Amino acid sequence: MKPVRFDYERPSDIATALALGAREDIVVKFLAGGQSLGPMLNLRLVQPDLLVDITAIAELKRIEEGPDGITIGSCITHADIEDGRVPDPSGGLMPFVARSIAYRAVRNRGTIGGSLCHADPAADWIACLPLLGATVVVAGEGRRRDIPATSFMTSAFETQLAEGELLIGVRVPRRSPTARWSYRKFCRKTGEFSHATVGALIDPADGTERLVLGALDGAPRVFEGAGLLRELSADMARRQALLDDAGQGLDDTRRALLAEMLRLALNDMETPR
Repeated sequence: MKPVRFDYERPSDIATALALGAREDIVVKFLAGGQSLGPMLNLRLVQPDLLVDITAIAELKRIEEGPDGITIGSCITHADIEDGRVPDPSGGLMPFVARSIAYRAVRNRGTIGGSLCHADPAADWIACLPLLGATVVVAGEGRRRDIPATSFMTSAFETQLAEGELLIGVRVPRRSPTARWSYRKFCRKTGEFSHATVGALIDPADGTERLVLGALDGAPRVFEGAGLLRELSADMARRQALLDDAGQGLDDTRRALLAEMLRLALNDMETPR
């Protein structure tokens, strides 16, 4: 099957892209890496009148580094992060996650912003960035706003992006040298989407202690609080209650996979790197 006929624009600045995206007389879709949108076009799951290619916008490929973290442009690819072309504020977590996304051909084209906007529950950045306490930066005509990554995804393939808005970057706080993390996921084979994802993070410098359960039927579930991970390691009843809460709607196999990924993640946090 081939896509429906559509017009194509490749603007060089955000303002022009937003002006095109704000048109109400036609259906407009933004295109970044195209690793999800491309197949959806071919299957006619999306049928735009206009495709706006944002990969020529220099601001969306920019990296801004500061003492408290970095801002990553939305068109930065997974491979950019994997290969160290992006400064790492996460103590190794982001490169680790990037290199496990799909296959190298996908990572060469797929973008961090595109992955977030697609909001597949099984995707990696949709779980990793809430774990890191990141902020999503979006723009509309005449406005910009910040959205915590913990609440950006609202349900499967749905986000807080309003009509005509464009995700332009992600701010990731810098983690201290004493921070520890674990990221576990189960895939049936290399390159597939995850069937169960668990991330854990402790940063004594600012008191962060956070757990994320992903690859659910909707948005990832985020839990945080002092002593949370140690409590879950020691208290099986507390761990089971958390899994029962987060795993509602999952079949027995996926619930078991989620429980095992949680066990492994908690064990990682008990073992010095």
